[in-house]
Amino acid sequence: MTQLQRKYGILTLIFEKTRVHLDVLGFFPSRQILGNFGTYLKALPIAFLHKKTAKQTRNNPTPPIKSCLTPQFSFTPQRHHPANSCLLPISSLHGAAVTTVEGVGSIKNRINPIQERLAKCHGSQCGFCTPGMVMSIYALLRNHVKPSMEQIISALDGNLCRCTGYRPIIDSYASFAKEQTCCQLRGTGQCCLDQEELGCSSSAGVRVRYIELIKLFILTFLKTYKSLSFPPQRIVQEQQRKTLIFCSKRTTWISPSTLKELLELKAKYPKAPLVVGNTSLGLKKNDCDAYHPVILHPLRIPEMQVFSITDDGIVIGAACCLAQLRDILMETIPKLPEEKTKIYQALLQQLRTLAGEQIRSMASLGGHVVSRGSAWDLNPILSAGKSVLNLASDGGKRQIFLNDQFLAGHKHADIEPKEVIVSVLIPYSTKDEFISAFRQADRQKNAFSIVNAGLRVLFSPGTDTIVDLSILYGGIGSTTLSARKSCEKLIGRQWNDQMLSEACKLVLEEISLPPSASGGKVEYRRTLLVSFLFRFYLEVLHGLHQMIKCVSKAFYNYCSDLKTHSCLQDVDPGQSPQDPVGRPVMHQSGIKHTTGEAVYIDDIRPVDGELSLAVVTSVKAHAKIKSIDISEALQVPGVINVVTAKDVPGKNGNDEEEAFAKDKVICVGQIICAVVAETLTQAKCGAKKVKIAYEDLQPVLTIKDAIKHNSYITKERKLEKGDIEKGFKSADKIIEGELHMGGQEHFYLETNSVLVIPRMEDKEMDVYVSTQHATDVQKLVASALNLQSNKIMCHTKRVGGAFGGKITKPSFFAVIAAVAANKTGRPVRFALERDMDMLITGGRHPFFGKYKVGFMKDGRIMAADFQCYINGGCTKDESELVIEYIVLKVDNAYNIPNLRVRGHACKTNLPSNTAFRGFGFPQAGLFVETCIVAVATKTGLPHEKVREINMYKGVNRTAFKEKFDAENLWKCWKECLVKSDYHSRKTKVEEFNRKNYWKKKGIAIIPMKFSVGFNATYFHQAGALVHIYLDGSVLVTHGGIELGQGIHTKMLQIASRELKIPLSYIHFCETSSTTVPNGKYTAGSVGTEINARAVQDACQILWKRLDPIRRKNPKGKWEDWVSDVSVSSRGYVTDMNWESKKGHAFPYFLYGAACSEVEIDCLTGAHKNIRTDIVMDASFSINPAIDIGQIEGAFIQGVGLYTLEEIYFSPEGEQLTLSPDTYKIPAVCDIPEQFHVYLLPNSCNSIAIYSSKGVGEAGFFLGSSVFFAIRDAVAAARKERGLPLDFTLNSPLTVERIRMACDDIFTKMVTVFPFLL
Repeated sequence: MTQLQRKYGILTLIFEKTRVHLDVLGFFPSRQILGNFGTYLKALPIAFLHKKTAKQTRNNPTPPIKSCLTPQFSFTPQRHHPANSCLLPISSLHGAAVTTVEGVGSIKNRINPIQERLAKCHGSQCGFCTPGMVMSIYALLRNHVKPSMEQIISALDGNLCRCTGYRPIIDSYASFAKEQTCCQLRGTGQCCLDQEELGCSSSAGVRVRYIELIKLFILTFLKTYKSLSFPPQRIVQEQQRKTLIFCSKRTTWISPSTLKELLELKAKYPKAPLVVGNTSLGLKKNDCDAYHPVILHPLRIPEMQVFSITDDGIVIGAACCLAQLRDILMETIPKLPEEKTKIYQALLQQLRTLAGEQIRSMASLGGHVVSRGSAWDLNPILSAGKSVLNLASDGGKRQIFLNDQFLAGHKHADIEPKEVIVSVLIPYSTKDEFISAFRQADRQKNAFSIVNAGLRVLFSPGTDTIVDLSILYGGIGSTTLSARKSCEKLIGRQWNDQMLSEACKLVLEEISLPPSASGGKVEYRRTLLVSFLFRFYLEVLHGLHQMIKCVSKAFYNYCSDLKTHSCLQDVDPGQSPQDPVGRPVMHQSGIKHTTGEAVYIDDIRPVDGELSLAVVTSVKAHAKIKSIDISEALQVPGVINVVTAKDVPGKNGNDEEEAFAKDKVICVGQIICAVVAETLTQAKCGAKKVKIAYEDLQPVLTIKDAIKHNSYITKERKLEKGDIEKGFKSADKIIEGELHMGGQEHFYLETNSVLVIPRMEDKEMDVYVSTQHATDVQKLVASALNLQSNKIMCHTKRVGGAFGGKITKPSFFAVIAAVAANKTGRPVRFALERDMDMLITGGRHPFFGKYKVGFMKDGRIMAADFQCYINGGCTKDESELVIEYIVLKVDNAYNIPNLRVRGHACKTNLPSNTAFRGFGFPQAGLFVETCIVAVATKTGLPHEKVREINMYKGVNRTAFKEKFDAENLWKCWKECLVKSDYHSRKTKVEEFNRKNYWKKKGIAIIPMKFSVGFNATYFHQAGALVHIYLDGSVLVTHGGIELGQGIHTKMLQIASRELKIPLSYIHFCETSSTTVPNGKYTAGSVGTEINARAVQDACQILWKRLDPIRRKNPKGKWEDWVSDVSVSSRGYVTDMNWESKKGHAFPYFLYGAACSEVEIDCLTGAHKNIRTDIVMDASFSINPAIDIGQIEGAFIQGVGLYTLEEIYFSPEGEQLTLSPDTYKIPAVCDIPEQFHVYLLPNSCNSIAIYSSKGVGEAGFFLGSSVFFAIRDAVAAARKERGLPLDFTLNSPLTVERIRMACDDIFTKMVTVFPFLL
């Protein structure tokens, strides 16, 4: 029936018959194809290419996320397209040559330089997103052997990474660019390339050798390019075009080969959708009730792939993808007179930021036009530019304008059901015509527009008199809207300030937006209407050569090269070359990450009899469960059973939280029952059939509600220092204020996943789970099944990101799967889809703080009274610990002599919030820094001076009486001032702001005192087991879990040093409860340190045991000395007594400082991160490359919290931001253009192993330097406008908040017409 042809890693899919029957019109498996292709050949005819990594199809159901996926394929021998594999129907790939990450390179066959470079440049941490990065760059390099840096960045637009901060990824691929940009130190003698040329062997000598890798890449890639050419037999076969028909039980997929056939089919099936890239229809594939009886696939029709230049303009086939349109425009624009290309340049501007490269490579121009989405960026500019749609049907051909009436769906201007768009004519612009496009989104790239616009004006020749005017906006209504009436009234007017004022008024009157408008942000969106209009006004003035004073302030150059640099540490010259400690050793799984051979939970191959599980969750925030009706669910084909709380043999959860809701629900998303079936689709369909009756109870949703109802999870936590009343009396001034901070989703790339396999005897059970706390999983599963813990074997090889989000919840997911496995007697796989994971699990605690601060005129703070509240959600989870940490850490780097802090964890009917990187300190740190800024504003002093005068100095004590030395705090601060050239750049920022009105820069430098670890000794214990086998090889196991932080790599480095053997002799298998029992959860930046102590102890014991043997045979080899040892190690002793308010709460402190510079657009609220310098006190890093990666990744994650990531809930308590199209994490476009990280030299830490420090979380808070730099820029704008400077900006500092804080004539215009809101 089919052929699967494979040659050198290319999979060519050819259906030998023109009519093929498939049980399901399936989708190409995600991420990569591994292992035996014969397995997939067997599975193909009955469904789709069953593949162990289908996880991404389930986890990422929406187009904006393209990380960790993308097979790459060719419809022609000349072009290669990266694509979202989860959106690719198998039937659309007839004849395509599909290259997966396995085809690019593998450990078994050959590693591609693209993969090797990424691994050796430390471009992966958890590794889950890495195959997607590889495939994006691979596709780019197949099309452009020497791409520009702009093309490299563009290729990564659609990829997301939550770990690395993107810097090492960009660095690893920068050498492939035609303009070589390795680092900013190039030519100074300090760059690794300079060191190589000079023959120097300093610490740079252990870095990746750029030149060698570039040479290797050129040689190997050229060979690869030839070997992976498009199969020649496919070219011949494609010339013999035939109509293809694919049939499933419910849907028929037809791929005609001629336009005539397509029109005949459209006449026969007028309701059948045309699918090219499947970027719209494909989003509904997970809905078992959504389908179309007939789908037409016109990609193979030549007329719909046309591109031609005519006398009237450019004609683009409707089936051309947006990436092709972009490339066509880039090639065509330089060849045409500039006056003709204005619309093409506007389109190109939008195409650079529209979606990601994977979507641009699949989505078609015709699909973009006909779907008429309100947020679609091209439609307004195509309409404004008078584009024409060439239509065809079985009755003939005709043309219609792509205008506002077409976009509104007016019958007289729309497409008939039997018609199709064949092509689009985009006309030339004229000399007296001006066209511009604008958009603003939550994120600069790969995000739906909040508002977009297309504007065009035509003047009478040689004058500024308006002859024609078009203004269209997207993001305001359900489709693109036109200000047609306003434009008509402005015809005949001159292009001047009076016209602008009237135009703004008319547009605001015509384009209405009610207060309850979908999407919210009403005032901001209305402000963008006139802000875009003003920017267009300025651009046209510029074009008319009638510049006024402010015009030069309105033009921005957003294109900048990304420059990054990280400073590694020097190792002792006397250290043995074999000793890897202190060196930037590559991540143990780095190569496997890049080849896709690293195995995650959902990568584990299906086992015999395996069932899939889907859960039924509450739709009420607070209600009693009256009944659960599972009868219809049991009738769904393939459903085996439904599992409820009644099926739990033992304890249903723990003392704080139920695994299955039994009598009542306490949040939306709480799991009530689970459906197990033969397939996931069947389980999901069964879950939809479960009927639950509720009796509503009054919910508490916000911190404000909780305070009102006195709803708290724990008792108040209180800390006092000095005499607060006396301190306030001695102060010159007292200020009071508040700060609100939103929560944050963990957004780990690997969603929660568990596979439970019952064994045949003794009720034993293997649990493969993505968790940070295997011991808790073992404990809860054993308790739920009423078994001893020794019957439950937990296994975790690696976790695809966690950040604290996989400490508590995975235990409950494991219980649910284990109870289902116990009931059915069969293995059960439970992998949450992205939206379900975000719905069920909580994230970072939202924060509300009230402060009262007394200070002197010189900026010294005399007293502070802080009240801190967090939204803990519906159960305790980690909220008690988080509020304790907020109370203990709120002073940050500042010595406040008289201090009172009170903390409250509020209980609400939202999903329980839990641990998150930084564990309360990101909230506490932003709060106290807000107070510092408020004091600086009131005194009129520079912010850095107020910080300095209040920072801890010398040996000191915290508010809870723990002693510490602030010497390194000041070293980091001073080093950061020097490295960042802070004072000089601050002067330049002020100069820039004096010259620019609509664009402002800001700069801020932030100090940090971060307490590492936990305030209880219990958390600082670990175990390790070291085996030495007869052949001399060593197996190391320990209780820590690999989350991407490189813990296993560091353990191998330590074992190598202690046993004095090469790294190649040592292996780590997995973290398992069968080898190291009672492990503590891996978190708090101390996972490496405490497990390292255990590994070190074990190795030292072995080394001592070998002493007699070595003395007898001193010249013997390592292989002659064999043994094994298991050891548990007690780490740091910590305690905190809340009764006495004293204690040694933390093992030690870590210090750092960060300086960031930003630039904001006062008209839209957009900002760009220009530069960041970080100095971190890491003492002696065991692996500086890994530690720097942790610092950078945490910093970018912090930037997300403070400036980008926003969670929305409905008034009923349902989370609305459940996917990557509504919740935005930082992407490549969000990292600083210049990003420098320095490790503080000559620092030591006598407490930790090898004098190291845990840096995994510390960099997170330093992301607040971007927040305060933005605030500095906003303050500059407000000062110039004569607005008060004592304002508070809440977090996250989104584009909306930035724009509305830059109050001006346009924001006032919105409030002038309140009746329109």
